[in-house]
Amino acid sequence: MPVISETFDVVVVGGGPSGATAAHDLANLGRSVLLLDRAGRIKPCGGAIPPRLIRDFDIPDHLLVARVNSARMVSPSDKQVDMPIDGGFVGMVDRDVFDEWLRERAAEAGAKRRTGLFKRFRRDAGGATIVYYEERASDGTVKETAVRCRALIGADGALSAVARQCLPGADRLPYVFAYHEIVRSPRPKSGFDGTRCDVYYRGTVSPDFYGWVFPHGDTVSVGTGSAHKGFSLRNSVAGLRAAAGLGSAETIRREGAPIPLHPLPRWDDGRSVLLAGDAAGVVAPASGEGIYYAMIGGRLSAEAVDMFLETGEVNALRTARKRFMRMHGVVFWILGVMQWYWYSNDRRRERFVSICRDRDVQKLTWDAYMNKELVRAKPIAHVRIFFKNLAHMAGLASA
Repeated sequence: MPVISETFDVVVVGGGPSGATAAHDLANLGRSVLLLDRAGRIKPCGGAIPPRLIRDFDIPDHLLVARVNSARMVSPSDKQVDMPIDGGFVGMVDRDVFDEWLRERAAEAGAKRRTGLFKRFRRDAGGATIVYYEERASDGTVKETAVRCRALIGADGALSAVARQCLPGADRLPYVFAYHEIVRSPRPKSGFDGTRCDVYYRGTVSPDFYGWVFPHGDTVSVGTGSAHKGFSLRNSVAGLRAAAGLGSAETIRREGAPIPLHPLPRWDDGRSVLLAGDAAGVVAPASGEGIYYAMIGGRLSAEAVDMFLETGEVNALRTARKRFMRMHGVVFWILGVMQWYWYSNDRRRERFVSICRDRDVQKLTWDAYMNKELVRAKPIAHVRIFFKNLAHMAGLASA
């Protein structure tokens, strides 16, 4: 049993957007923080971040490798619908660079960074949480280290080891497995549009999700996902690359990881542990968007833990989930219904892409995505969209 080497207010396990944000915010609040992240972790991700994230989390321009001003929706029959962004853009980031910048910002705020693999935690006789992790020494040997803390944040991904230890049933959270390939962008005169995201809704691309071709400046992310274990994601991505004219492009790297399908019903263990990010299941259904929700979840978790440390009241930990669901629960529910209905077969996917031609749909979709809140300013537009959706769902509207 290793000797306890250090004591912290908080240990954050996982250095992705959620964990790095939580560590940064807690360090800024004057808490002593250990940020523990395993080596070699890059999550497959389209890398899109909305203006709300850029503004709320002070993201500098140099991290934006591309600015997207439109999306192209592609139906099973290859019908294409362009959705321009009026007067704005969606930023694109490379997750390896973006995540590392967030971790470095946390360190600059005062958090201590360690590279290691979380193993387990226990509580001592005094109620403190003891966290054990493995780290690799410079000579290649692996040693186990133990640290003491008052609170533990598990931001270690969809199959969170922290969650599995403290929350029964967390390991049964349903998920989509995502896979993408980062390839070299074509030359400027090739016809490839580096300011547009292409989204493919086809059963051959994914039986229950979608495929994407997202520009990243010098590179492109081409990916898809599915909860169907027998579906070949690699073959699907190969087909996407061919459809996008990227079949012969240089492949830089390949990545795969699980993405949760809905938030866990509980994020804390009622004592000293709180989950955040993918570990808590905060990925938007239908779109699979996770960066913004991970970061706001990390921020809410930091505020909940700070309140817990200040008051000693374990109920403070529950405020993170309560506040998140109050802010985004309705949107998650709506997107979940959309995914269940529109992604169920190619006939419905065809109609879904057809709906995207509607200017009301485009305007309200972009407003909601860019600002991360439901748009209530145009009730007549909402009424029109409601009846248009009914018509498409009933098969009364042409595709």
